[in-house]
Amino acid sequence: MISYIKGEVTEMFDDTIVVESGNIGYNIKVPSSLMARVMIGSTYKIYTYLSVREDAMNLFGFSSRDELNIFKMVIGVNGIGPKAGLAILSALSADELRLAVLADDKKTISKCPGIGPKTASKLILELKDKLKLSDVIENGFMSDDTIENVSDKIDSSARNEAIEALVALGYTNTDALKAIRMVEITEDMDSSAILKAALKKLTLI
Repeated sequence: MISYIKGEVTEMFDDTIVVESGNIGYNIKVPSSLMARVMIGSTYKIYTYLSVREDAMNLFGFSSRDELNIFKMVIGVNGIGPKAGLAILSALSADELRLAVLADDKKTISKCPGIGPKTASKLILELKDKLKLSDVIENGFMSDDTIENVSDKIDSSARNEAIEALVALGYTNTDALKAIRMVEITEDMDSSAILKAALKKLTLI
């Protein structure tokens, strides 16, 4: 119904901003990451989702259409409503959530407010086939010159062995996968070389 609202932020409170557009002030619930960036008096384009229930109508807003689409996927999981979906995207960015799902990282998702291990497992199960690694790449987790290398090596045994080694060292699946993707993998690199390069990248995460 409402694709986006563009206007001036006139008020901010709790998890809600008020955006004035066409002489109308819209209450929009937003993730804490967006709340931290907006300023009263500035103009923003907020992509919105209208939640309609018997007792309430609420607008949820996001800084990008990609984040909005991830929110819609999350609340499409049985047992996760808009409030929980907003909490998840307040704790994790859209790409961090993608990585956690693709890496089967239940631990990271379980850290989101109101999300326990059982719900995290359900979210991973239902979203894993809907999310793509290519979207993480396109959204800037890696520079353009490493995209081809990573896509070529994504199923390589050396890469997977390096990820397993990082997890064995105590890193989460998400951080391990993120670090590996920051490495410019070449054909002559074995798992040990990839692991050493990834350990250096982990200091940047």
